[in-house]
Amino acid sequence: MLSLLAITFTGLTGCSWQQRRDPGTVVFLIESSPTSLDPRVGTDFASEHIDELLFDGLVEKDASFHFTPALAASWDQPDARTVVFNLRDGVKFADGSALTARDVVWTIESMRNGVVISPKAAAYGSVASVEARDPLTVVFHLKHADNFLLTNLSTGAIGIVPYGSGRDFWRHPVGSGPFRFVSQRIDQNVVVERNPESWSTEPKIERVRFAVVPDAITQSLELEKGSADVEVNSLPMDALPVLANRTNLVVQDTAGTEVQYLTFNTRDPILRDVRVRQAIAFAIDRRLIIRTLLRGHAQPARSLLPENHWAWTGDVARYDYDPARAEQLLDAAGYRRGANGVRFHLTMKTSTDERIRLLAAVLQQELARVGIVLDLRSNEFATFYADVTRGAFQMYSLWWIGGNEQPDIFSYVFSAARFPPKGANRGYYANPQLDGLLDDAAETSDMDRRRTDYVEVQQILARDLPSINLWYLDTVMVHSRRLTNVTPSPSGRYTFLETAELKQ
Repeated sequence: MLSLLAITFTGLTGCSWQQRRDPGTVVFLIESSPTSLDPRVGTDFASEHIDELLFDGLVEKDASFHFTPALAASWDQPDARTVVFNLRDGVKFADGSALTARDVVWTIESMRNGVVISPKAAAYGSVASVEARDPLTVVFHLKHADNFLLTNLSTGAIGIVPYGSGRDFWRHPVGSGPFRFVSQRIDQNVVVERNPESWSTEPKIERVRFAVVPDAITQSLELEKGSADVEVNSLPMDALPVLANRTNLVVQDTAGTEVQYLTFNTRDPILRDVRVRQAIAFAIDRRLIIRTLLRGHAQPARSLLPENHWAWTGDVARYDYDPARAEQLLDAAGYRRGANGVRFHLTMKTSTDERIRLLAAVLQQELARVGIVLDLRSNEFATFYADVTRGAFQMYSLWWIGGNEQPDIFSYVFSAARFPPKGANRGYYANPQLDGLLDDAAETSDMDRRRTDYVEVQQILARDLPSINLWYLDTVMVHSRRLTNVTPSPSGRYTFLETAELKQ
């Protein structure tokens, strides 16, 4: 279908976003405009990934998600409630002004005191105060031990902004990253260029224009025509074989960290029985779905954490496809088939996102085989998400993108203290043993002890199944052959632009 559309519409794609092509500019297709290029505010995919090119955090994460220096050359924790960061000397913002401890203090305090209204402010709830001891030393005083502070101070989670930056900062953001902001036209494009003041990487690419193109068919056509250079994870799987045959394009696939999951409402009269949740897990043929619906661009997931994470374990209960075992569990739970072969009805809520709707249709067929009728209720995303966040569902599926790269995801999603609106425990799962392990992991600085806690947490979750971790989606990038030295990020980040090169 896609190739036919390509033939039919090639002559009709004089897109409104297009500008006269500058051979020195990479045209990067994105699905939507960033909501805010203020790194204290933007939390959507586009905002965080573009902000990561413009701003730096105090630390960053390596391939195994350990923390390494960024703006902070080093740091020390003299006691559980004090963290001291020693900043790099000579770092400048893109406007040439020096980046100092005062800027770090302002960045954090402006969120905490309401100078900017930020959804990220709650992440610094453990902070009692922040002080600039001298121009290159920042001290965080904590109300209590917080092993997740470094996560929330890392590049991508936050970016340091100049002292005095207010609510209009998003209009012309100034950071210290490898690229600097040039312009933005809402729902059309964002332009960034190489930052000559960057303390770290000096990109080979001179300029990047992020062109907002929501329609997947239009994205495919622009890549085929050579009007665009790259996209990441925004095309349907059906498009990839077509584009892979185009001589001017390269399709790159790397194992990803983005997790698709299925969550249950554990307060529901049917789903509160763990045997029912386990039966549903046994009834889902994940490998078949990956092979067919996802065209092989995913890997089965046993945890929310990526497999190369320091706290990941594969030593958990497994639910390989076994419909006979599913039937046994449902019988044992007291839900025997009726005369019509049906045990009970469940409702799965979805958004209008085609990927979710297709998955829901497949799950409907698979659960029918074990006597469960799955009724589907589809709404536009805002309505769907509002229902999800207030617990008005039996089942739903979404993705964790980036947030699952640190183990505090377990507290955020499964702690009994994180029922909405205090967190994302939307299925209202509660297990005192798990809460105790999470509290211990959050308070101890002993990494071996923390790993032991998190391993047991993953084992409990795999047994209780408040959610099913379905698969890790691959990062799939389509780019023109004039863009070289491209290394896709497992989490779909845009950081490959820092080292990629452009043939003129």
